[in-house]
Amino acid sequence: MDILNQLGTGFMSALTIQNLIACFAGVFVGTVVGVLPGIGPVGATALLLPFSFGLDTSTSLILLSGIFYGSMYGGSTTSILLNVPGESASMVTAIDGHEMAKKGRAGAALAVSAIGSFIAGTVGVVLLMIFAPPLGNFALSFGPQEYLSIAVLGMLLLSNLTGGSFLVSLGMFILGMIITTIGIDPISGINRLSFDILDLSKGIEMLPVIMGLFGMAEVFSVAVEPYKVGELIKVKFRDLYPTKEELKRSVAPILRGTAIGFPIGLIPGPAAVVSSLVSYKMEKNFSKHKEEFGHGAIEGVAGPESANNAAASGTMIPLLALGIPFAPATAVLLSGFMLQGVAPGPTFISGHADLFWLIVASMYIGNVMLLILNLPLVGVFASLTKVRPEILMPIVVAVMMIGTYSVNNSTFDLLILMIFGVIGYILKIVNISPAPIIVGFVLGNVFEKGLRQSLLVAGGDFATLFMRPIAGSMYLVCLAVLIWVIVGQVKKKYKVSISED
Repeated sequence: MDILNQLGTGFMSALTIQNLIACFAGVFVGTVVGVLPGIGPVGATALLLPFSFGLDTSTSLILLSGIFYGSMYGGSTTSILLNVPGESASMVTAIDGHEMAKKGRAGAALAVSAIGSFIAGTVGVVLLMIFAPPLGNFALSFGPQEYLSIAVLGMLLLSNLTGGSFLVSLGMFILGMIITTIGIDPISGINRLSFDILDLSKGIEMLPVIMGLFGMAEVFSVAVEPYKVGELIKVKFRDLYPTKEELKRSVAPILRGTAIGFPIGLIPGPAAVVSSLVSYKMEKNFSKHKEEFGHGAIEGVAGPESANNAAASGTMIPLLALGIPFAPATAVLLSGFMLQGVAPGPTFISGHADLFWLIVASMYIGNVMLLILNLPLVGVFASLTKVRPEILMPIVVAVMMIGTYSVNNSTFDLLILMIFGVIGYILKIVNISPAPIIVGFVLGNVFEKGLRQSLLVAGGDFATLFMRPIAGSMYLVCLAVLIWVIVGQVKKKYKVSISED
């Protein structure tokens, strides 16, 4: 009953006019930006961080959360109507969704996608409400040794956040940690890595780094190679109704996708993509219509779309309860929380219970808004892909520059924005995700603070770092991860050598 009382309080706060407008604005803008090919949830959240400035904390967090899960919905629209995934998780939806569209069943595919996303998102929020508070309460017993062990474990697990090369991602993660050390050391007062540049001695702000790596990099990419959009398949409102047979075939895939997606969201990595692929494979195995897969199977839309939205809810648990982002999009979302002076983690749910339950309530409301928005306005959202880049991108650049400058009224931050924009563009060219840099940026302070406090308490004795039960268990998991990675690399090289022979 206590949970229901707290949820009721959250709804009372969320249903104020100001917060309802913020929720609607978040899911609407998130959907719009999520529709644009190549941007996705990570880029959408990064690009729109400045819109949260000037708002009070609760309204700002509702807006940012709305942008996050609103952009998850947007990607399916262009996948089905244009065969152009708005974000990576929607590439699986495009396989059967676009085939359905070519057969005149675009409306049914879009409706089932929206319904599946709504059900999975709602179930995911219920599970978030159930599991996040106990995890947060357990983490309250953590001391500096535990936080240090979490940072080390996070370094190993989250280095492979995007599913690419472990060593390359680890290098990106360490780079992010190094960036956090730039400036004056708060304990010793020593100037670190500033090269006698006054602006660097103040440290590097998180916002220009994020917006540069994701937003400005995307602008550079479009400027060099503008994306091309294929022929748009138009959908009339009366065509949105699936047949009874299509609905019947969609029920089990939606439930299975939800059941698969949520736990995958609790695993560090590209949860939305992985859950979509796993769901598609499972539906193909379960289906009595295997021959339709790849040619317009409704199960190939219902399952993956439900899975990636359930995974999005799952990734919110470690973010809010532990303060650790397990996916690229939540890494950017965490940055938005911190820019508002709110640090998700063990003390967040107990110390800011009103904010936690407000976010949960707004996610329920946002899911309803998204269902209402995504059915009648699919044609409008899809037509946004026709906006010429030379019109869209200058607006995006202006928003990023105004947002970056407004934090400290500093032209140096604009320079940082451009520098990291170039770095992000180079990483994009060589197919390396910048997401581990952001995670390293976030966990760098946790690592340094945990290490220093632990050694201070232990009088400089490194052995005591491993003595506490929880911390010791974390390090055992770290060891297991290292062994797993090494064995995987050895197997990979062994297979390569056999194939060459």
